[in-house]
Amino acid sequence: MVNPDVQGRVYPPTQPYLVGREKVREFARAVLSSSPLHHDPEAARAAGFADVVAPPTFAVTVQEATLAQLLADEEAGVDFSRVVHGDQRFSYTRPIVAGDELTATLTIAAVKQLGGHSMVTASSDIVDAAGEHVVTAISTLVVRGEEA
Repeated sequence: MVNPDVQGRVYPPTQPYLVGREKVREFARAVLSSSPLHHDPEAARAAGFADVVAPPTFAVTVQEATLAQLLADEEAGVDFSRVVHGDQRFSYTRPIVAGDELTATLTIAAVKQLGGHSMVTASSDIVDAAGEHVVTAISTLVVRGEEA
């Protein structure tokens, strides 16, 4: 069982993540996106961006460091071997672009118990080097209870 007392906990900001052009391209290929905005800097510039634009789900690569903080928090009691990813949502202020230096801060929005399982909703606010909001990535993790 996940400790319900971690609800509302805010973890320290992550180390900055420098978004690389090749990482954006690799991610775009992995999610089968052929949009020139994700692959071609000239096409992205013609569309008004400084460099290639990351696919919307790219934010999980930045969010990953925040979720690692939760998993490493012994007080939270999250057994990673029992975790199933339940839901993922994003709320963007602007797209992520190669060259962005992003920092994320995790807040545990909710911890609920349901039928012997725990559901943890984790919200990662991701900002750029100027401290401006870029995206909030919200994950719901289901931590399966012990087998009966």
